[in-house]
Amino acid sequence: MKRSLLNIWFGLALLVAGSASAHIRSGEGSHAGLPVAEISHGEMAVIADYRGRIMDLASRAVDTNEAFRRVLNYAEIQYSYCLWGRMPGSVTDEESPFNECAHAYLAATKAVLLAMRDMPQEAAAAAEIISAVDVDMVRRGLSLVTCRFSGEGFNTADIVRPHWGEIPLHPASMASLTGLAAILAAGYFALRRVLRVQSSE
Repeated sequence: MKRSLLNIWFGLALLVAGSASAHIRSGEGSHAGLPVAEISHGEMAVIADYRGRIMDLASRAVDTNEAFRRVLNYAEIQYSYCLWGRMPGSVTDEESPFNECAHAYLAATKAVLLAMRDMPQEAAAAAEIISAVDVDMVRRGLSLVTCRFSGEGFNTADIVRPHWGEIPLHPASMASLTGLAAILAAGYFALRRVLRVQSSE
């Protein structure tokens, strides 16, 4: 429960920060970090399904180097900026204000997976996931599916934020954020009630 509340409050902080800056990357920003290769729209849908397995394997990896850890960290940061992939259509709908940031965290996730293919202790498990991804890509006919962000590469020094100004034009995102606001309000009042009880004891 505590962790859920922390996640919710962190999400609110990101929303406030994003709304204030209204930052849209689209090729701009620093390139002082490590490059992350692009990911196609079709690949995203499959990599998203395997993200849990990939990140779990990466978190236990022992044959790591600084470059791997930086890309892994970037994948985690981007995931949180994209509200943990919970916005409807963020992966599948290229019109979603969250689609570009979803491209970023999934491109980094793919890069992490491919890097583990060359690690002695993780290679077998990584190869198994890669094979499963390839089979799913073919089975679902997603290999040639592209969108406006499909050719866009990323950089670990350049955080990609959602396109906040487009949210009112995307009904699914707007409805989801309205629900999030209601949850945040409930969490706020619940927290106040807990603090009030604790102070009176």
